[in-house]
Parts: sequence; C-alpha cells; structure tokens
Amino acid sequence: MSKKIAVVLSGCGYLDGAEINETVFSLLALDQQNLKYDAFAPNIDTYHVINHQSGESTEESRNVLTEAARIVRGKIQDLENLNIDNYGALILPGGYGVAKNLSDFAFKGSAAKVLPALETVIRAFHQAKKPIGAICISPAIVARVLGEHSVKLTIGSDAETASEIEKCGAEHIQCSVQDVVVDSHHKIASTPAFMYDNARLTDIYKGISSCIEQVRIML
Repeated sequence: MSKKIAVVLSGCGYLDGAEINETVFSLLALDQQNLKYDAFAPNIDTYHVINHQSGESTEESRNVLTEAARIVRGKIQDLENLNIDNYGALILPGGYGVAKNLSDFAFKGSAAKVLPALETVIRAFHQAKKPIGAICISPAIVARVLGEHSVKLTIGSDAETASEIEKCGAEHIQCSVQDVVVDSHHKIASTPAFMYDNARLTDIYKGISSCIEQVRIML
C-alpha cells in the first residue's frame, strides 16, 4: 500500500482534546500493520482547557494544532493542508476534543455542526470510497456528516449518545470494547474504546487494533 493513512487529532488530553491512549494505540496499530501515517489537526483554539487532575475549567487558552503536536513528537500538519489524494484512509481517534473542538456534538448532539475543514475531509474520503476508522466518540461526527447515507457504526452501549447518532440518520450497533463494527458498503470501521470509562487498556487496544486491521483490509 503506497499511500499513507491520515490521522486527525483534536488536541491533547481526553477532557478537552484527543484521548492520548487512543491516539498512541492507533499509531501503534498502524505501525504494527506496516501502514505509514501523517497526523493532522486544525489550527484553531480549543473550546476550553480542563485541568485533568481537578476536572475544572481553567482560564488558559490553547491551540488544537500545538497541543496535538505533543502526542506525535511535533510531526503534525494543519488540517487545511490534508490532500486526500495522498492518503488511502482516514483515522479519527476519540477524546472530548472531537465533540468540543472538531464539532459541538458535546453540546448539541444530533444538531451539532462539524468543523467545515473536517466535514470536507470526511465527505471526500467517503466519496472516494476510501476507508474511515472512527474510535470512541468520533463515530458521532461521522454519523453527523454521513448519516444521510444510513451508515452503520458504534459508540458502544451508551443509549443517550446512540440515540443522538440515530437521529442523524445513521444506524447504531451496540458493541463491546474489544470489538469493531464494520460497514463494508461505506468502508467505515468503528470501535468504542474509552466510551467504556473503566475498560482495561488491554481491551481498548484490542478493539482499536481490530479497527485498524479492518481499515487495512478495506484499502
């Protein structure tokens, strides 16, 4: 497979950015399956900054691209520069940044708006019949963008979030943390990861690795 995989991040830290474990597990799984990748993030301010020890909002202002660069050792590009012609698939790790920075799903659910640059990317990959891997809460924004196509995906077993996904027109399928839901027609693979708050890292990695494997199969 000559083309790389595009990985889009939403910051750094699960409460206000990308979930770090999910991101690292995604990159590890890509590497283990001999898939090269580039990381991207939007050059925008985070919705807010959370102290991850106290859980309280702070007065700080941070940039999504700058924060995401922490996870990938600085090797990251502005989302605006993502040319899908250069990539074979799209991977979207989770974290609340997906629902706060890349969209406002955390606040508006099925009525959410997705960051225009990301919506364009998701639609372009789908139209080009290139696979999309969505992890944790990320399937919610895939549903918001592609729900009109009745895509099948999962966020696990959270009934409230699943209901909002189905309001978008997508079909939600309940799934355990270790498993993956594959919509082979639309080339979308999704796995719940930390939608199960207390899941073991071993099980989360198994689900993410399976998700990446399914993306590889659909390339």
